[in-house]
Amino acid sequence: MSGNAANDGSGADALDEDLCVQACERCPALVDSRSRIVNGVGPADADLVFVGEGPGEQEDQQGEPFVGRSGDVLNEALRDAGLARADVRITNCVRCRPPENRDPHQEELANCRGYLETELDRIDPDVIVTLGKVPSQHLLDRDVAITKEAGDVDEARIAGESRRVLLSVHPAATLYDRSQREGFFGTIAEAADLAGAAESDGGQSRLGEY
Repeated sequence: MSGNAANDGSGADALDEDLCVQACERCPALVDSRSRIVNGVGPADADLVFVGEGPGEQEDQQGEPFVGRSGDVLNEALRDAGLARADVRITNCVRCRPPENRDPHQEELANCRGYLETELDRIDPDVIVTLGKVPSQHLLDRDVAITKEAGDVDEARIAGESRRVLLSVHPAATLYDRSQREGFFGTIAEAADLAGAAESDGGQSRLGEY
């Protein structure tokens, strides 16, 4: 991916260098807020790609998406679904931490959209899982009632291709509301099932190995 920002934190060995933004100054508020750019991690041919909204404090410090408490929840849900974190791709709509962990502004999402589309086009996953309201609305280009629609599968046109998108609450939601936990874990299991079904239909999924 041509662009602007390097991942100088953990997880760099899992990255395809072509998918790393090497430096970016498009969003002044995010440039001021970040300590580094946080690129996606995981295989460049992953069957499942998880998309969050943007790095938080822990992600900004460590240089990897979904670490800290929400990352622990995601990792646990993956294990329960028979998956390993190292076998899925995890990325964000924006690659720099917004100030005070606020939601990314529309202009910031738009500025980073090309990087995300290039990443998804290159990886060509069977299923994209949106983790939270912001990435769900960003990729589907419509309003999303995420707690009601979590677990639903939709189609989105991304980089000229129709992509299957599975909506999910953010893993942090399970920390604030324990009633969200069962649904979140069920959605991650559904993601594994969908990707496995793609393999049985003749796709290249490796998820049947787990």
